[in-house]
Amino acid sequence: MASILNWLKKPFLLLYGIYVWLIFAPATLIVCLCLVILPTLESRRKITKFGAYAAFTLCGFRIRTIDMGLLPNDPCVVVANHASYFDGMIMTAILPPRFQYVVKREMESVPFAGYLLKRIGTKFVERFNHQNTARDTRQIMKAAKNRESIVFFPEGTFSEEPGLKRFRSGAFKIAAQGGLPVVPTIIRGTRAIMPAHTWLARPGKIEVQFKRPEAIGESAECANSLRDRCRESILADLDEPDLLKQ
Repeated sequence: MASILNWLKKPFLLLYGIYVWLIFAPATLIVCLCLVILPTLESRRKITKFGAYAAFTLCGFRIRTIDMGLLPNDPCVVVANHASYFDGMIMTAILPPRFQYVVKREMESVPFAGYLLKRIGTKFVERFNHQNTARDTRQIMKAAKNRESIVFFPEGTFSEEPGLKRFRSGAFKIAAQGGLPVVPTIIRGTRAIMPAHTWLARPGKIEVQFKRPEAIGESAECANSLRDRCRESILADLDEPDLLKQ
């Protein structure tokens, strides 16, 4: 019996992965068309949120949020661990439309995704050219000073290997400049559902847990201290290893 189930597993996962693409591809096209038409940033973010949530629901993904009531109603910075290409879409599906995202500039050139991200006000950050990085950071700091809510993945990238990587300091310095509280956030399940080595999704459950917001001062030392506290807060409930200790 076990051998039969194992034999059936691979074609089932293949068919399921194709089904997910058949849901997400037209959903993305429809959302992109709406983004061309809709005149305001708020309306574009709302339709993107609806499209992401609808696509996950149609694919059978169960998204469970934990302690979402800890998310401030006022402007804040959300920092989350990064495990999959699905992470940004998951956050889009569950967070209020007032949030904008900070992602690596390589995503700007991805067909459809890059256009969608631009139209919902996403900020792109250059990771390798220091001059461009400084320019991008100034733009994000301006948004923070304008009291806009922002989502960061401070690891900067993800891999197949489970565990939490080093946090970059940018998100926390920007929060300090804007005087915004920072909300450590844990995403579970996406590494198994959409592994780094494949483009075919697998069935599974997704959890997003919000932790108690951390306040911050305006000095670089405060920003670095907050970075470390937020990372420890995420590690405490992530159920994955600390890659800095390996």
